[in-house]
Amino acid sequence: MIPVDPSGCARKIIDVHGPAGVVWLANLPALVAEAAARWSLTVLPPFPELSYNYVTPVVGPGGEPLALKAGVPHRELWDESDALRLFDGRGIARLVAADRALGLLLLERVLPGDSLWTVADDDEQARVVAQVLRALDGVVLPDGHSFRTIGQLARGLERLRVTFGGDTGPFPAERVERAESLFRELVAGPAAVRLIHGDLNPGNILRARRAGWLAIDPKGYAGDPLWDVATFLNDPPRDLSPDELRRLQARRVALLAEALGVMRGDILAWAEAHAVLSAWWSYEDHGAGWEAGVGLAGIYAELE
Repeated sequence: MIPVDPSGCARKIIDVHGPAGVVWLANLPALVAEAAARWSLTVLPPFPELSYNYVTPVVGPGGEPLALKAGVPHRELWDESDALRLFDGRGIARLVAADRALGLLLLERVLPGDSLWTVADDDEQARVVAQVLRALDGVVLPDGHSFRTIGQLARGLERLRVTFGGDTGPFPAERVERAESLFRELVAGPAAVRLIHGDLNPGNILRARRAGWLAIDPKGYAGDPLWDVATFLNDPPRDLSPDELRRLQARRVALLAEALGVMRGDILAWAEAHAVLSAWWSYEDHGAGWEAGVGLAGIYAELE
């Protein structure tokens, strides 16, 4: 019998997809069985850390280590598939096969697969992020591409305003107003025609035999690569004191600015705007978990 245990992702899937997520979870064992039969896979128990999709290690017909990702079919999963095809293994796990209609992706399994969270040295973490960003950079998107732009994502703050009748609800007005202003400036540049990962947090950067480090789980956005820097910065280690967090973020911004050859102020602007938008998404999806993002935005404003 094929092992299928979605307990690590079920709650989040239902939070985001509602009744459709409940139906999808009920059909998941049959979906995994279909993928195994189609691609001649041996399915192993799922990875211990899951989020909004079901991801499990599998073994291919020739004994090759692969990963099967199954998700509720929707735009985000389709964008991931399209982005993986365009990146074509440069700085990221390779896409082996996909079924868009069923929401199935068959991927290179990154081995040994330790995430960037396992690297204790902050300077080394920044170096790895810069290395992966350079490998990912260079995909220029043609006119008429279907990837979401950062400008479109930033409209999430319009939903915040609508939700609270034009006000900002529990979100400090200054933080929201600054994020709105920053996004208006940041999304106007020519970098919007570049394909970026979109969610380059430490858990999505894995140690890899073939390239040192590789990214996984791209969102696939059109925008400035500094959005990816912001994503990394806005997932810092837990349980730091406010002073420790401020010192860590100041150092990381300086290291990444030097490694990538960009202005420190540009990184701070992207990090602040992203932190507020990310906080809103947490509120929008789960009704909680937004406070940390607002706190980070305040740190970046102080570091200007």
